[in-house]
Amino acid sequence: MHTLSVRAIVRKFAFLFTIPFFSLCLSSAFAANAPVSPNASPEAKALLKYLYKISGKKILTGQHNAPLNGANRLMGIHKQTGEYPAIFGQDFGFSEPGSWDGINFRQNIVDEAIRRHEQGFINTLMWHAVVPTQDEPGDFKNAVQAKLSDQQWLELTTPGTALNERWKSQLDVIAWHLKQLQYANVPVLWRPYHEMNGFWFWWGYRQGPEGYAKLWRMMYDRLVNFHKLNNLIWVWNANEVKEQVPAYKLFYPGHDVVDVLATDVYSKRYDDDNYKQLVALAEGRPIGLGEVGGLPSPSTLDEQKQWVWFMSWRDPDNFFWADGDSLRDLFTYKRATSWHELPWVKKKEPIRIHVPVLQ
Repeated sequence: MHTLSVRAIVRKFAFLFTIPFFSLCLSSAFAANAPVSPNASPEAKALLKYLYKISGKKILTGQHNAPLNGANRLMGIHKQTGEYPAIFGQDFGFSEPGSWDGINFRQNIVDEAIRRHEQGFINTLMWHAVVPTQDEPGDFKNAVQAKLSDQQWLELTTPGTALNERWKSQLDVIAWHLKQLQYANVPVLWRPYHEMNGFWFWWGYRQGPEGYAKLWRMMYDRLVNFHKLNNLIWVWNANEVKEQVPAYKLFYPGHDVVDVLATDVYSKRYDDDNYKQLVALAEGRPIGLGEVGGLPSPSTLDEQKQWVWFMSWRDPDNFFWADGDSLRDLFTYKRATSWHELPWVKKKEPIRIHVPVLQ
């Protein structure tokens, strides 16, 4: 193999963890760069350290891929720009098997994430979860965008209740897939229960310590302390603040359970107030553009230098008809880092997207 994974980078720089150097690094700055998960994997540590290193200097390119289409959008980006994105994004889904967001594709997603990691890509995973009062699969409007009453929310967040047990069972399914990635030494930018300051998802719009913050902390406890997952970089991913979408800080669960802060931007505003709010809340932690509809311009990124990645949500072929020039401008932007520019990637020619059934 001609590429190096994050794990290979850790081995290559193993000398950094010798006793003299390790002692030297026991400073407050080094501690601040460590993942919030206890006993974080070497790969997770290396990935988060890399994000800190490029913060203010580089921005990683990224592309979301829907469960049904696997990794096809990687080829779409390459067709439009001549490059592959540095970040491969996927969603564990919620809908009927065989549909766009089918839950039957989850194992495929895990297998794909392992392949992409071995090629040098950075993986980010999310989860449009079905409301725990219902069983999977469900449809977007009636299951993911369902509403919980205040009483149901209280039951959900109270240990030992029937709804709390249903929620744990639901989360445990996802934990098994993440555990497979841990066994394969794959670090993950994990950004579940996103856009929580918006009103459109069942987990959203609940402020304060008994609201969304409590759900996040419950999830963290279940995955980290119960399932012992140590390969996750915890990405708290909000939505851009605007009318009817309150300030980020009202939903923030705390620095002890968050590694990276991110926001989703679909209005193409990229206003300075949103940026400054997130920078202030992060207090030196990396920040990212978790999902974008309209792309940020190079001039915007010159003004807002702390973003460490963006991930396009759109199908790359859409840009061919509507916005191809802006996509190409962004991938050739001097601070943009794509797959072939990642420091551990040595193979520069096109990669294999599809794996044949017969080897």
